[in-house]
Amino acid sequence: MIQKMKKVSIVLLNKEKETALKSLRKIGLVHLENLEGSSEKLTAFKEYTNNALLSESLLSEEKFSKKNYPAQQNLSDEEVVKLCSEIVSKNDRKKQLLEEINSDTTELDRFSKWGLVSIEDLEYLKSKGIQLKMFEVPLEKYNLIDESLDTILLNNDKKIVRFLLINSGEGRPEKLIPDAFEISLPRLSSNLLIEEIKKDRDEISEIEKYIRNNVKYISVISAYKKKLESDIEFENVNSGMGHESQNQSNDLAWISGYVPEDNLEEFKNACKENQWALAYNDPEDDDTEVPTKLKNNKLVSLIYPLTDFLGTVPGYKEFDISGWFLFFFTIFFGMIFGDGGYGLLIVLLLGFIILKNKISKKPVPSILYLGLLLGLATVGWGIITCTWFGMSPELLRKIGLGFLPQISVPIFSNAYSEVSPGVPKLWRLPWNEVGKGLTTSQILQIFCFALALLQLCIAHIKCCIKDRHSLKIFGDIGSLMQLCGMFYVVLMMVISTELFPMDAFYVIENIPIGLFCIGILAFGFILSFIFSNYDGSIKESIIASCKNIISVILGIVNVFSDILSYVRLWAVGLAGSAISSTVNNMAGQIFGATFGPIFIHALFFVLVIVLLLFGHGLNMILNVLSVLVHGVRLNTLEFSSHMGMEWSGIKYEPFKE
Repeated sequence: MIQKMKKVSIVLLNKEKETALKSLRKIGLVHLENLEGSSEKLTAFKEYTNNALLSESLLSEEKFSKKNYPAQQNLSDEEVVKLCSEIVSKNDRKKQLLEEINSDTTELDRFSKWGLVSIEDLEYLKSKGIQLKMFEVPLEKYNLIDESLDTILLNNDKKIVRFLLINSGEGRPEKLIPDAFEISLPRLSSNLLIEEIKKDRDEISEIEKYIRNNVKYISVISAYKKKLESDIEFENVNSGMGHESQNQSNDLAWISGYVPEDNLEEFKNACKENQWALAYNDPEDDDTEVPTKLKNNKLVSLIYPLTDFLGTVPGYKEFDISGWFLFFFTIFFGMIFGDGGYGLLIVLLLGFIILKNKISKKPVPSILYLGLLLGLATVGWGIITCTWFGMSPELLRKIGLGFLPQISVPIFSNAYSEVSPGVPKLWRLPWNEVGKGLTTSQILQIFCFALALLQLCIAHIKCCIKDRHSLKIFGDIGSLMQLCGMFYVVLMMVISTELFPMDAFYVIENIPIGLFCIGILAFGFILSFIFSNYDGSIKESIIASCKNIISVILGIVNVFSDILSYVRLWAVGLAGSAISSTVNNMAGQIFGATFGPIFIHALFFVLVIVLLLFGHGLNMILNVLSVLVHGVRLNTLEFSSHMGMEWSGIKYEPFKE
């Protein structure tokens, strides 16, 4: 559930605010309102943090073998600040040197066909009355140069001629053909450019050596960076607190935030002990920064690692769906992974890690227990559907695992095409009639749609409970009726019009079930149209629906698509099963058809093992991605949208050490 919050405001002496903030951080109960502080100290801390981040990144890029990795050493905070500043400065210098090398190399490349160019020699000749200019011209145009111009041919290739023009005066000679292109002199002579590039590269080598030699301080830099995060948070609050500006000894400062209602008495005692003035009340409707703190039992709390990873936090006034999220996500995970063999691997691996941690008395991360639960769900679905590493029932019987098809549920199982006398006694129950006329795929699709109906109805039931003191509850009831009516429409349109016809007589005598469901759907739409926007006035609610008539009508389509979207559980699971079967078939063809006895061809046996490991390993990775995309989506989008949830919450993060 979402814990109730109290908005608190603390007033204290401005001269004591640093001491007070240290005490407040030690108490660790107040989620502070957003503050934007400003001070020289805060600016310095941010600069130190940026330098530490860049330094840590640069040092982490250095590669060492495990044996040669430098032993970590300690430094004082002041020395870390100085070191990080030097590393950043040297890195900036390295960037500058690389730019200079690039510029000088470009210059050398520009004159690579001319040979070495000496600006000093050209200046000397000019002082002696011999002025030389460098030109290039297309090969076929060189003979067109006026004979009155003195030129020296340097070299040529298949396209370009390079020549020197002697004593042509200032500017471009009028008699020179337009195709001749003058080459501007380089920034430095070629020899000097080469020397400068070498010098720059030597300096870069020294910088890289300096950075490599300081890898021994990466741990202390990382630790200091974490400390800076706390210092920045503290100084941001310290400089951002409201205060009086008279600069007198009795000036006041104040700060506001939120405290869980369960911890209010503890916080009041702390304020009394520290001699702070305290005011508190319930959050107002227009308070947008009220944090959300969830409190659930250990089982439901298993979902927290996933929601923390996704960054999904319900708003303070929204629903806490942690329990339902865990329940349905566990089912979705099992159906999408779909293979009991994969689930068994997950259970064995995580069970071993948990047991190892228990024996060594190390804490067990809750994500391991979540993974164990999901693995067990996958094993359960594998038992129900008789899906084990993509192996066929015949193969399972051949290798001595014939009991697996026996314990599977016939209407869901891959082991039975139809319910027959061969079905184990365990399942000779009403299953004979339940699956009559339906294929296994159709039954699985119906199961997916039934899950959709169940989950989305739960969403609207929660809305009914929330709106039980308002006429808006009739809008929620209307949405429930639309879901129930649309469920049959989906079965009729997607599964089979023959098995789910419009004119069949069931449930109510002389009223076709299809017509009955359409009637429920229509009546639910009318209720939803009238009451879904209710806020004290039925008339205003109807007007609001009329203004958004297109969205209201599309809402029926959304109900259809939301139910239909759950078929992805079957489709993705089927795709995974197809991949594992394909991998097994490929391995079987290599193993059985291509060559003789396997003990003679050990190499091919290894190839089969590698193929199976790679194929099934890749399939498991794809299944994980599918769970994150599809299993999470059905909870955070379809299910949540039917409750009006926007996941706009702010996680409760108290100001603490």
